[in-house]
Amino acid sequence: MATAAHTPTTPRLKKAEELTDLPDDVRAELVDGVMLMVPLASCAHGWMATEISYAIRAWIGDRPLGRVFDSSTGFILRRDPDVLRAPDVAFVSADRLRELPPRGFLELAPDLAVEILSPSNGYVAMSRKIADYLRAGVRLVWVLDPETRTAAVYDGGERALPRWLEPHEALDGGAVLPGFTVPLARCFAGLAPLDA
Repeated sequence: MATAAHTPTTPRLKKAEELTDLPDDVRAELVDGVMLMVPLASCAHGWMATEISYAIRAWIGDRPLGRVFDSSTGFILRRDPDVLRAPDVAFVSADRLRELPPRGFLELAPDLAVEILSPSNGYVAMSRKIADYLRAGVRLVWVLDPETRTAAVYDGGERALPRWLEPHEALDGGAVLPGFTVPLARCFAGLAPLDA
């Protein structure tokens, strides 16, 4: 009796537009057309992202420098196969984005992408995300580590090596947000002490 040969199935690659049909309470990203579920953030993670967003938005004030986005905003970084990422915080300069599309995702790389490490998204998973950002042309990437109260700063370029910041140092906006700084201590201020 002949049996059918078993062949592994390859998942059908998705397009970014297919993610617009997901329910509002489902978060996902696309990596080379494959959908990855994004878990909800912890309270500390959400607080840190809000603090960073607020610091940037307050510094911008009424100046038409650009727009700040939260983690519910998808950025299409590449097509065929699609790469769609949703940084914890993002900034896009006004010269690249004057008006917002009424629906869908932004088909561009943000100028600044901020990521906060979490147990479900550590350095291994983060390295792929950083590579996607830099390959797409993100000019500045901040990766904050709540466990060590440190940050890695990538100043663009596909092969960029990070500059490491210690807890007493400050993040700066570089060429993306010239003159902007926020102390790392402020970003981590609401967290329990490290030795707790």
